[in-house]
Order: sequence, then structure tokens, then C-alpha cells
Amino acid sequence: MNNIIGIRREDKSRWERRVPLIPSHVRELKKDCGMRFIVQPSPIRVFADDDFRLEGAKIQEDLGPCQVIMAVKEIPAEMFAPGKAYIFFSHTIKGQAANMPMLRRMIELKSTLIDYERIVDERDRRLVFFGRQAGEAGMVDTLWALGQRLRREGIANPFEPLEPMHHYRNLVEAKEVLAEIGAGIRRDGLPAELVPLIVGFTGYGHVSQGAQEMLDLLPSDEVEPEEFQAFVGRGEFSPYRVYKSIFFEPHLVRPRDPSRAFDLQDYYARPEGYEPVFEEFVPALTVVVNGIFWTKRYPRFVSKGFLRWLYGAPVRPRLRVIGDISCDIDGAMESTVRATDQDQPVYVYDPVSNTAVPGFEGNGPVVMAVDNLPAEMPLESSVFFSQTLKPFLPALGAADFGGTFEACDLPEPIKRAIVLFKGEFPPSYRYMQAFV
Repeated sequence: MNNIIGIRREDKSRWERRVPLIPSHVRELKKDCGMRFIVQPSPIRVFADDDFRLEGAKIQEDLGPCQVIMAVKEIPAEMFAPGKAYIFFSHTIKGQAANMPMLRRMIELKSTLIDYERIVDERDRRLVFFGRQAGEAGMVDTLWALGQRLRREGIANPFEPLEPMHHYRNLVEAKEVLAEIGAGIRRDGLPAELVPLIVGFTGYGHVSQGAQEMLDLLPSDEVEPEEFQAFVGRGEFSPYRVYKSIFFEPHLVRPRDPSRAFDLQDYYARPEGYEPVFEEFVPALTVVVNGIFWTKRYPRFVSKGFLRWLYGAPVRPRLRVIGDISCDIDGAMESTVRATDQDQPVYVYDPVSNTAVPGFEGNGPVVMAVDNLPAEMPLESSVFFSQTLKPFLPALGAADFGGTFEACDLPEPIKRAIVLFKGEFPPSYRYMQAFV
């Protein structure tokens, strides 16, 4: 309860330049709430050390005086100190094996872990997130991958000038390029080999909305999934348009019992009673953009077996790119066999050999599976995230982590996000004991 919060440097990747709290919000919290901040120095952070210093933060390596330590990405296991509270994206709540050593270390040190991903309201809606920025960057990278794949097939296309998102100084610059591409499509149309260009989105939340925002800079028309097969069957396509379809849960799965109607809450409660049907749409899609929440309880929407069938046909499939923004390994898109980063953002998944070959050439879809997409636009991402997180910080700084979980004086959204409290799982997360 010392009202001192630490901000550690990000060291998971050289591409990670985001911050959880921006300098101007440090100044406001210090002025309005009497909070103090210690910031570890960083040579790559999107805001320089002096930006924080000028707003009243102390710059030093030692975060020992801090009760609460903030980060964006996972913290190395050797960096934790006994008894402190940490808040970051831990990527542990699905039992991710890679992060279990980190979690075990936090248990040993009786640390408290607050996971941004689980700061939710009473309807389980996330309140602190980078989702929209992931969608925006992911759509740019996906369209860039489409342009490069087509170029290697010998198909000149309007997406060739596009670069990956991290090549642009900001989102505005990327949008200007997409707007120019859109103007070219309106004027000259798409190559015949690419008509119709249909982009299918799984999901409709912040990720999908961000991705659609970027696609809609092109001349686009929406095709409802209920009308999709009839639309494809008619064959009345314009070379001057890009088409998109947004697939909700009823379009992705159906009850295994044909006498039952689809029920969303029933699907959430017992997904084993449903079978995937999204693959019925995929042969007509040029691009799949995956932005849906997924755990192992749910069916896969694009399976390896389906891709073996699709790419085993004598005719080249329409599907060129899977932009897996959600990036669940062996998840909803089973072709996501590994994550990628900005140094090597894509691979071709060969469904016959079940291998991932870096680049754009090969028999299979190009998979874009960058697992830190918001880092490609660090300024916009940090500003937005800080705005959503800032209202919770006075309570975090003033909280008493010395008592019991029940008596911990924190807002309910923060309490819902406490994965570990002094090294023990609260009731909502006791299922995770099986993972450690």
C-alpha cells in the first residue's frame, strides 16, 4: 500500500516497444492521485526515458520500492521478487506450456499475478486490450502477404506496393497506402484470376472490427453468410469490388444432433455437442482472417485434413492466405503450427507434408501468425491501452496485498483478473493447478 508502481522494460523481443502507461498519464496520476512511478530504462521503448522523467517518473533499474510492477508481455522467471504484485499479459490461463515455468516461479515466491486479459466486466467483456490494434496491423500484414503470394504466382496485383505494418511510421501512413490501392481497384479492377476476391472473417469483436476497418479502405461489399452460397453460385462478380463475409458462431458450427437448433449459450457450455461447418465456405474464399477467441474445448474451424483435401485437388485452390490474428497454435486454424515474428512473419503450410516453410512459395496457404501484432504500431497501441488501464491504477496503487484475497480492496474487474494471490490460485483459477 505504498502507492509506488513500477514499469519494467520489455525484453521478450526486439520488436516490443510498447508501454502499458504513457508519460502524460504518469503526470496526471501523480498530480491527481499522488502516485509515484519508477521506470526501468529502455533503449527501444516508443517513449524515451526522458519522456517519463520530464513527467515526474524516476528512471532506475531497481524496482524494489514498488508494490506493483507493470509490463506488457511475459516477464522472465528470474526477474520476479518475493511477495510483489505483477500485472501483464501472462498467457497462462489456457495452460500454455511455455509459460508454466514462469507461473511456478511466481507460486514459489508467493507473487500476485493480475492478467490484463481477464480484466473484464460482469458480462465477461474485456476492458483493457490491444485487440483493435491487433486487427488493424494483422489486416495490413495479411494483405501484404496476399500481394507477395500472388506476385510469386506470376499474377500482377494491386497489393504489391503494400508493406508489413511495422514498415510504416504510423497507422495513418498505412491507411494512405491502402486508400491508394483502393482507388486503383476502383479504376483498373482486379486481375481476372483474382475475381471474386472474398475475405472471410471469423469473429466480430475488437480484433475483427480493426481488421475490417482496414479492409473497408478498399471498395468492399459485404455478403451475409446466409446468402454466401447463392452469391457464389450466381457468379455475378465485379472486378472493381472486394467482398467480405463475417462469420458468427452459427455459421462456424452446428449441433451434432440435427433435431436441435443452434443455441449460443449451449454452444459455450457444451461445445462438444457441435461440429464445425466453416470449411463449407472456405473453398470460395481467397483470404481467411481469424480473430475469434478459441480454447481446446471448441472445434477447429479449418483442419489439417480439410487442407490436405483442398490442396490435393488438381486445380489450384482460391485460398491464398490465412491471417491468423488470434494465433492459437494448433488452434481454430490448425495450419497455425507455430507463431511468427516480424523478422519472418509468414510461412507456407504444406498440408501434405505437414510442414511450415518460411516464405510465400509452396503447396498450401500462406500463414500470417505474428503473435505480437500490436507491437507493429507501438505508439497508437500504447496510447489506446494506457487510456483503458489508467482508471484502474489509483486502486492498484492503494491496494493492500498483505491480507486475504476476499479482503483485497480492489475493483471487481481487477479482482476477476487476479490469477494468483500471494502464490495461490483464487477460486476462479483453481483449474490451473492441473497445469503447474
